[in-house]
Amino acid sequence: MGYSAMSSRPQMTPLEEIRHSAAHMLGAAVLRLFPQAQLDIGPPTDNGFYYDFDLDHTFTAEDLVKIEEEMRRISKENQKFERFECTREEAEKLLRERGQNAYKVGRLGDIPAGETISFYKNGEFVDLCAGTHVRYSSQVKAFKLLHIAGAYHRGDEKNKQLQRIYGTAYATKDELEQAMVRAEEAKKRDHRKLGKELKLFHIDEKVGQGLILWTPNGAVVRQELQNFISERLFQTGYKQVFTPHIGNLDLYRTSGHFPYYKDAQFPPLVEREAMEMLAKEGCGCGELTNRLADGTVQGFLLKPMNCPHHIRIYASQPHSYRDLPVRLAEFGTVYRWEQSGELSGMTRVRGFTQDDAHLFCTEDQVLPEVLGCLELVKIVLKTLGLNDYRVRVGLRNPDSAKYTGTAENWDKAEAACRTAAATLGVAFSEEPGEAAFYGPKIDFVVKDVIGREWQLGTVQVDFNLPERFELTYNGADNKPHRPVMIHRAPFGSMERFVGILIEHFAGDFPTWLSPEQVRLIPLNDDLNADCEAMAEILKVAKIRCSVDGSSDKLGAKIRRAEMSKVPHMLVVGAKEKEAGLVNVRSRSDKSFEGNRTLAEFVALVSAEIAERRLKVHVPTAPAAPAAPAAPQA
Repeated sequence: MGYSAMSSRPQMTPLEEIRHSAAHMLGAAVLRLFPQAQLDIGPPTDNGFYYDFDLDHTFTAEDLVKIEEEMRRISKENQKFERFECTREEAEKLLRERGQNAYKVGRLGDIPAGETISFYKNGEFVDLCAGTHVRYSSQVKAFKLLHIAGAYHRGDEKNKQLQRIYGTAYATKDELEQAMVRAEEAKKRDHRKLGKELKLFHIDEKVGQGLILWTPNGAVVRQELQNFISERLFQTGYKQVFTPHIGNLDLYRTSGHFPYYKDAQFPPLVEREAMEMLAKEGCGCGELTNRLADGTVQGFLLKPMNCPHHIRIYASQPHSYRDLPVRLAEFGTVYRWEQSGELSGMTRVRGFTQDDAHLFCTEDQVLPEVLGCLELVKIVLKTLGLNDYRVRVGLRNPDSAKYTGTAENWDKAEAACRTAAATLGVAFSEEPGEAAFYGPKIDFVVKDVIGREWQLGTVQVDFNLPERFELTYNGADNKPHRPVMIHRAPFGSMERFVGILIEHFAGDFPTWLSPEQVRLIPLNDDLNADCEAMAEILKVAKIRCSVDGSSDKLGAKIRRAEMSKVPHMLVVGAKEKEAGLVNVRSRSDKSFEGNRTLAEFVALVSAEIAERRLKVHVPTAPAAPAAPAAPQA
């Protein structure tokens, strides 16, 4: 596996051990078939495993078949996974002697001084690895190699691109077969594929990688989601704000986002006057970076977070305890630097809009405000049919130096998160080390219709940024007090959330979210004008519709509407026109179907939209198999 970012021997679940062992068997199989290959790392993942190779030969689909066959031979050989330890000098000598481990020598340098250095051996294969593994290769039977991808060494595009072979493994063949069916279903639902077919979004290399262009259809989905959450915010006393896309670098120095998250941010923008001065002094990029870091040169930053801007809005006027809580909300666009190899459609981007809000309250108000935020997340998930979720509470690691603030404040914030999470009625796990640097958080991990998990809504309790920005309110004792800050985002990123919804619904959105809600289909050209007149009536009722006035036959028009996943079709022929009716064909609710007056149909669909109903038929797929071991609390 390698020791990258690993400080001690990990504790793996039985499924992780199977997948980790399969990765070693993959490495061994590749070396048998391609002895000149150089090895990098081969860890287990949430969905399987992979191994990275440096090889002049480009792997093909035919190679994957041969490699998998070799892995099956290794499984039948019943090789024992044996751990042994050695000194750093012995480890380096062993790696260099074996000849395929140039990258492993570099990984050896990642292991902190004083840490145990261990290897695992199975058959002739030896790998620098902290473990753990199954006992024998014969225990790894249900596996499949999936595909090949490029991967930069250490995830840095400045380094050489390696070849990554992905695979998956399960405890039983039945679980593997179910996983393969789900994988095929996932391909059909891939939001990148459906997004193009349904004209929901576009990524243009001339605009930039990781930057989403919302096309008209996708913009409708996004706007409907924003309208939905905005209604709830209005009802619960939030105030909407707007902030710029950049901010002074000092703002983020004070908050701690710079330089703490420096590697995840775009480089600072330097003021023109400062740039001209540095040019006269002959300063290079290195000196400029140093001066930006120490604050001797002023700069601006593409906004990586909305919270510092909201803090300054709060601080722009005095507040009394009678004003609190102050709830500020914004659909704020932020920018994060992601390696190009990590970008993925709408779910991993460089520019995204958060349904962000920050609440400023007294300590006594923390728990009820957190509960209100959690209730909002629950309403969002229920409305969209995302009812299968678990909750995790991210806590600080007391041994880590990354967290800011006092232990006393952290204890209070963590207690509030635990108490609030306990009210949700679902099991929650506590995960030390997963808190934000300024406070603990409650995350909702949602399972979609084909069993994949996604981290969606989040709520964070923060005693520390108000301290760093010296925020105050005037208390009942007429003295200044420090407010507590709550960060919350039910959707998270609008881009990521819509990408997940595309896959969850397979592009077949409920009517209230559908870019086109009704399509009118005239049986012949003579009826086009009548359908256009009906469309105007639908538009007055705020129903999104269009008329297929093409000269195609009825079957072709219906297939086109089905491929566009339009919830309702109204077919109009001479008989329907004469009777003052429309023939309803519905993908959304079969009870709507049949001949109806237009007014009756408008009433039915308007109610469906207003109630934000889910479709009567929900796309289904094979359920995920039960995990072999329960997650630790």
